[in-house]
Formats: sequence, structure tokens, C-alpha cells
Amino acid sequence: MRYLFYTVAPLLILLAALSLACVVSYFIVLGIGDAISFRQLINRSAQLFLVLSIFPAMAYLKISKAELGFAPRPVFLKQLLQGFGLGFMTLIPVFIVLYVLKINVLDETQVWTIGLLAKNMTINLLIALLISLIEEPLFRGIMLVSLSKKLPVMVAILISSIYYAGLHFFSSNTDIPVQDIKLFSGFKLLGEAFAHLMNPAILSAFFALLMVGIFLGVLRTQVKASLGLCIGCHTCWVWQIKMSKKLFDTDYSSPYHYLVSNYDGVVGPLVAGWLMLAIAVYFVYQQLNKA
Repeated sequence: MRYLFYTVAPLLILLAALSLACVVSYFIVLGIGDAISFRQLINRSAQLFLVLSIFPAMAYLKISKAELGFAPRPVFLKQLLQGFGLGFMTLIPVFIVLYVLKINVLDETQVWTIGLLAKNMTINLLIALLISLIEEPLFRGIMLVSLSKKLPVMVAILISSIYYAGLHFFSSNTDIPVQDIKLFSGFKLLGEAFAHLMNPAILSAFFALLMVGIFLGVLRTQVKASLGLCIGCHTCWVWQIKMSKKLFDTDYSSPYHYLVSNYDGVVGPLVAGWLMLAIAVYFVYQQLNKA
């Protein structure tokens, strides 16, 4: 029963943030109209409330900045670069396989110049960093640390990774016209988002993202104050995927298309298997060093 409570506790916080976002977004729409779609406004508001929830959670659980995973600034910046390198080394083999198997096919319709390529690389790098700065303190920071105080570390890693993977598919594609938006319209979108989590078509990508969460969770718990490593690694992965989507098309008619999912043309069984192998090799190496 105790394990069940700690497992469900993050869900309760998530629901509170989403509910608040639904109500706040309604009042924002009253002021700005259709400048931003209602569902996007709910998503951004929920992200903001979740990030803000880190601070009261840290105070309530008496978690210091160091316990959260932040190293002193010089070390943190060094970790960002090290993590970026780790992210590059761990994902580039996947892109090589996808290219060799002709799952990723070069988009010849694109005309690239050095300036345009540099611009896209920079913009996507900044977007990737922003995503990582939001997600890593949430999942490998406050959630993993707080769960680890009450549960075995591997259980905490698994639970936080399930939430991490699940939230990638917690979405609704419905756009409600501004004139039809009511106070509780956002809760209709939440219902659709929960229904989407039950869609069996997401299983392939979900399991791959679960392994991404576990990989980052292992990295976070095996190295002290290593949130910078996780942020750097996550940033590089997102950046590589975004650039891949710019440069390549996914050929779903390929006989090997099952290695990727429809989620982004990269995440799928190949990524899941590769990260499982990397984690297994790490723990075997650890055991051999102890022997």
C-alpha cells in the first residue's frame, strides 16, 4: 500500500497542475482570443506549473539543490558538455543503422547552404536545451529524488521513467473554436489525452522512451550530482532527432520500418534495444570491476 501511494503521488500532482492549467487557460483565452490554440495554451501552462512545483516540493521534502542533482556551476557546465558527448556517441550508431538500412532516406528536395544549415542547427540546439532544462529537473530531478527517498532506487527509476514516457503521449488533437470554449472545456481535452494513452499504436515508441528514461535515471543515480550530464545527453538526443527530421525522410515502406515508430521516425524498437544493451553492458562492466 505504501508503494502504491508513492507511485500514484506524482499522478496526483500532475492532475492538479493540469486542472489548474485548464482553468487558467480559459481565462487567458478570454483575454487573448485565438492568438494561441487552447490545447497548446493548456500544455504550456501545465509545463510551467509542473516546473514551479519543484520549489515547494524541494522545501517540503527538504531536498537541497545538490540533492536535486545540480553540481556547482563550473562542474555543471563541464557536465553539460560531457553529457552532450555521451548523447552523441549513444545515438549516432542508431542513425548510421537507419541510413544503411535505408529507413532514413536523404531528403533531396531540400536545398541547403552553410548558413541555412548553421541556422537550423543553432535553433534546434536551443530548442533541445530548453526541452531538457524542463524535463530533466522534473523527472531525473525532483521526481526521481523524492521517490528514491521512499522506494528502492531501481523502482524509483522505473516509476519516474513510466511517467516520463507516458507524458510524451498525453495529448489531444482537438482544436476548440474560441467562441465554443467554456470554463470546463479543458477537461474534455484532458479526457481525450488520457484516452490516447490507451492507444496500442503508441506501445513501440512508449517502450523506447521508457528505456530512454531508465538510461538517464541510471546515469543520474550512478554519478553524484549528475543532472548536468542528463541535461547534456538529453539535449544532444533531441537535437540529433530534430536535425535528422530536417535532413532525412522516413521510408515506412522499407522492410525494416518496424525498427522505428510513427512517433518521430527514430524512437522505436531499435533505440529501445540499443539502450537496453548499453545499460546491460554498463552493469556487467561494474560487476567485473568489483570482482
